[in-house]
Amino acid sequence: MLRAVVIDDIEKIRKGNIALINANCPNISIVGQADSVASGIKLIKQATPDLVFLDVEMADGTGFDLLQKVSPITFKVIFITGYEDFAIRAFRFSAIDYLLKPLDSKELRDAVLKAENALSTDVFEMKLHNLLTNLERPKNLQKLVLKTNDKIYSVNIQDIINCEADKNYTTFYFVNAPKLLVSTNLKEYETMLGPHNFFRTHKSHLINMAYFDHFIKSEGGNTIVMKNKASIPLSVRKKEEFLILLDSL
Repeated sequence: MLRAVVIDDIEKIRKGNIALINANCPNISIVGQADSVASGIKLIKQATPDLVFLDVEMADGTGFDLLQKVSPITFKVIFITGYEDFAIRAFRFSAIDYLLKPLDSKELRDAVLKAENALSTDVFEMKLHNLLTNLERPKNLQKLVLKTNDKIYSVNIQDIINCEADKNYTTFYFVNAPKLLVSTNLKEYETMLGPHNFFRTHKSHLINMAYFDHFIKSEGGNTIVMKNKASIPLSVRKKEEFLILLDSL
């Protein structure tokens, strides 16, 4: 049984979320609630929860402000947010769980299950630092959290040259760094990295257009050559889209 608190400055939303948690998460015991950053800090110190459901935007500050004032972080966090677009990508880049308002029952259950099985809070603090860095950085200087079998890395997305899929795994290739194999499929990274000048050339390949060097047409198939000399196949159905992209560079 995880002891949890809910922190949100709107009473109706807070009570609604508590009701939803009680109805869908039998392994969660709500031991307190708070309506601000200040009262949330006090509650966490008093209740010492295992899990915090934390609103991002509150009247007296943000959930990030709260976490920066609580040390050490000895609990798991699920953010609840109404943010869209860039901020959501920042959460996904940092591999930190978030729920969009209004809460969805299945997404709530999935997030709680992940919290129950989560790694150490030391790892969460690294992810949180990555998230705060991304929120402050311009779009082209974002960081991405990658999890291998035994380690978690924070990498600069501008240092990724290309990604290659192998079933449900993805290998990342970098500028001046060893490749990394992660157990997440390429489609998820295509969604995250697409707005950052990455292009899916083939069902198994995603490239950073910043490292495109030249394009080879041949009867045997079309090939993209990257600046690190890697040869990447270009599927027939992607050729026209790729050529249009080249014209726009």
